[in-house]
Amino acid sequence: MNLTKETEFFQKNLLAWAATTPRPMPWKGVRDPYRIWLSEIILQQTRVEQGRAFYERILVACPDVFALAALPEDELMKLWEGLGYYSRARNLQSAAKFIATHLNGKFPEKFEEILQLKGVGEYTASAIASFAYDLPYAVLDGNVYRVLSRFFGIETPIDSPAGKTQFSKLAAATLIHSAPAKYNQAIMDFGALQCTPRKPDCPTCPMQQKCAAFTGKKVGLLPVKGKKLVKSRRFFHYFIFRKAENTWIRKREEKDIWKHLYEFPLIESVTNGESPGDLLLQHGEKIFAGADYETAEIRSSEIYTWQLTHRTIEVRFHELLFVNSSLELADDFTQIKLTELKNYAFPRVIDRYLREKNYL
Repeated sequence: MNLTKETEFFQKNLLAWAATTPRPMPWKGVRDPYRIWLSEIILQQTRVEQGRAFYERILVACPDVFALAALPEDELMKLWEGLGYYSRARNLQSAAKFIATHLNGKFPEKFEEILQLKGVGEYTASAIASFAYDLPYAVLDGNVYRVLSRFFGIETPIDSPAGKTQFSKLAAATLIHSAPAKYNQAIMDFGALQCTPRKPDCPTCPMQQKCAAFTGKKVGLLPVKGKKLVKSRRFFHYFIFRKAENTWIRKREEKDIWKHLYEFPLIESVTNGESPGDLLLQHGEKIFAGADYETAEIRSSEIYTWQLTHRTIEVRFHELLFVNSSLELADDFTQIKLTELKNYAFPRVIDRYLREKNYL
């Protein structure tokens, strides 16, 4: 394959397609590195349609890096609630504090300096560098991998070291150095709208004539992924203890999923079939401050299955109404009114349960 000839065809048709295929987004076309950075962090592991509302919500609360740096963590987590992958929010604020404190609020302008920000990898640094400063760095996300793999007919697994190296070089080779922002946006939009993962619109595709996947009848086979993700399973039992109109929650501080979000008293079990009564008898000392307790009733939910990248969480909720008014929980739990639940950021599975049961 004559890469130079194919690249010229690819670049020309890509920009022509982009010129006639608008994809409006609130951060598109802006040059403010703060807004670009915010949008790119939100869009890590998040679809554009979902991320848009969160971007606008956070931007209202934090219009600049100083506001983001100063925002109380619980308020940021509440703004982020529902997006998942909460480490992104923690890294975002950590980087904001660094920029506000050490750089006087001025966002770094060099690729290598952007890359040093917490939570920023090669793709995000390239996006910020090109969109904010028009620097010649090629983005390489899922859309770009797919478009390049299909057009150039590359069968090297995209998740292999060899594949990452090969696609990185190809992305740099196809980049239009005189218009990196326009090119990067165009190829990502092309992958999102035209060359989609399933049912790509090949009949109307301007790349069809020279697309290796189309001419070779391999569109459904590319890109290739080598690794098979094996998910572990965990079993969570949440206990919603009610004493009159009060309940107890705690903030997760362990190095685990959902760090810095709130939850009800939790017992993690080895299976999902253990009864709530048995679990409390076996593990209640981790929750209670030592007082005896008596419950009027226990109501258990069905299993809520929650999918994360590397694990599946099976969650059951057990609501217990106490008749023993002297009951207290361990020190890391906080007693709040049920009407105050709306003020705290919970993992999405807990938020879903609370909404279904009309607590929120």
